[in-house]
Amino acid sequence: MTTELIRTALNNAFKPELLEIIDSSAAHAGHAGARSGGGHYHVTIVADTFEGQSSVQRHQLIYKALGDLMKQQIHALGINALSPSEKN
Repeated sequence: MTTELIRTALNNAFKPELLEIIDSSAAHAGHAGARSGGGHYHVTIVADTFEGQSSVQRHQLIYKALGDLMKQQIHALGINALSPSEKN
């Protein structure tokens, strides 16, 4: 469920060329964040928006796009954000 919410939010915000989401929440069962309902995810996203942006700026844009999901549904998020020219 949360994976699809993440996918929808990032697709709407960035219209990415590539979007991969890995849910590794099961590997963190019993972790404090998992007990409160937040999952562990890793996102690889390739989008024109990231051209000329620093890593910090890219992460900030992604956090903003995910909005309230970052408050409860997502406990940990790994991000690999690239521009199309960097993906090769």
